[in-house]
Amino acid sequence: MHFLNKLIWPIPALLAWGLAWASFAVGQVWLPWWGALCVACTCALATSLWGGTWWRRVMIALGFPLSWMVLAAGSFPAWLWLLPLALLLLVYPINAWRDAPVFPTPQGALDGLAAHIALAEGAHVLDAGCGAGDGLKALRSAWPQARIYGVEWSWPLRWLSALRCPWAVVRRGDLWQSSWGDFDLVYLFQRPESMSRAAVKSLGEMRHGSWLVSLNFPIPDVAPVYVAELEDGREVYAYQAPLAEVDYDSVLSDEIAGMLPVRPQGIVVQGQSLYPRKGRPGGNLHRH
Repeated sequence: MHFLNKLIWPIPALLAWGLAWASFAVGQVWLPWWGALCVACTCALATSLWGGTWWRRVMIALGFPLSWMVLAAGSFPAWLWLLPLALLLLVYPINAWRDAPVFPTPQGALDGLAAHIALAEGAHVLDAGCGAGDGLKALRSAWPQARIYGVEWSWPLRWLSALRCPWAVVRRGDLWQSSWGDFDLVYLFQRPESMSRAAVKSLGEMRHGSWLVSLNFPIPDVAPVYVAELEDGREVYAYQAPLAEVDYDSVLSDEIAGMLPVRPQGIVVQGQSLYPRKGRPGGNLHRH
């Protein structure tokens, strides 16, 4: 899949759209039209990972369903135009809208980190928000001796991740509600706005000496222990717990500015709900 990302645009999109239409045509041989349509839309979603940027992935994912709906507009009821929205909600539930969308971790992005982060045999490593499993594969490539875990809110992506990475323990859950305290390393590829929240969760839960690794987005005002630059210009930032420079005021200021995901439960730190902004569900800020 990595070589497809390097093909001249729009070759990946044309290949993906052609594959989706081919799967629709073949599916109609054995399935009713709606079954073949579901197979083709699933194919479109899976091949959207071939896009090198988020907008290219959106174009690839929407290419088949939109073209099919244009061709079928005169033959089917209007409610079928809601099908792409239903598929989008299936992959990206409302609870995850303000987390990062599916941005695959590049192949080999974490290679070389083991020389700077020594993990023991059987160390527990978590991909928080594992998407389709690319981060899990990168973690296994970097630390093959570790036990790899993943948590993902979208159940189709969780299923796809578990299918692609049978050697990992992948469960459905909210990365902000799941405890990070049992892991020797937590890997994130989220949004720049959520990094201060990740720092507070790390400070409250992660054991002394454990690691927080972020692709592309640093923690504001915290110096990483190690920074690795990738071939495409992006960087990997490694931090070791505890992150003493971080306090809850940074999360409070970001929340007031509207930068953080709005969640009824907020962020859970040591079993308590941390939700800084008063007047919203979840209570007030808990300080430890």
